[in-house]
Amino acid sequence: MNFDIIHIEETDSTNRWLKECHKGVDPIVAWAEYQTAGKGCGSNSWESERGKNLTFSLLIHPEEIPANEQFRITEITSVALCETLERYLDEKAGIKWPNDIYVGDKKICGMLIENQLQGSKIKSCIIGIGLNVNQQQFLSDAPNPVSILQLTGKETDRKELLSRFLSAFEEAYYRKTISSAYRERLFRRGKESGYRDDTGDFTATLTDVTPDGRLVLQDTNGQERLYAFKEVQFII
Repeated sequence: MNFDIIHIEETDSTNRWLKECHKGVDPIVAWAEYQTAGKGCGSNSWESERGKNLTFSLLIHPEEIPANEQFRITEITSVALCETLERYLDEKAGIKWPNDIYVGDKKICGMLIENQLQGSKIKSCIIGIGLNVNQQQFLSDAPNPVSILQLTGKETDRKELLSRFLSAFEEAYYRKTISSAYRERLFRRGKESGYRDDTGDFTATLTDVTPDGRLVLQDTNGQERLYAFKEVQFII
């Protein structure tokens, strides 16, 4: 993939910018120094100090991926982010289902993937990513953010980091074993941990993620529970 990178000083959302302002060819990346209304999944917002982090979106047309396998895009992006971060960190990065990137119990990256479907195909896909790079202090009420700077004590060249991620993304896109790589990196996989659903708090072990992206937990009674996105929370 030969990504065209557009560097924007400020926008409300790079996902929205690509949807409404970009009329050229793809694949393309919109990278903003500052987002006034950066969004995560659902109603979540993303705190990012101006000029300190990587807030960007990719626009692709994944013709090789049918609509009923669209969770592969989450797997590809998540694994590529982990592998990129590990070039800078002394510890492994993990994936908190479905697509938050964690180092230990701290969130270093989030994403918002928006697919436009046309029949059995994905007409277009916009992947919005917020990656904490050189921010030293977080002021929002987000419970557990962390940056590369906080973990390493060193500033990171954001342009180089973006280039390395795009290379990792392209390699992961064509990797046949991407699903197993995603599952191997799952945060809390195989560990008994606390969760919360609409019935209350419970303890369970994360065992798998289904091909369509549902989380598989086994509770302490040995019962298997399946959850779609937003149906269960991790108790951090």
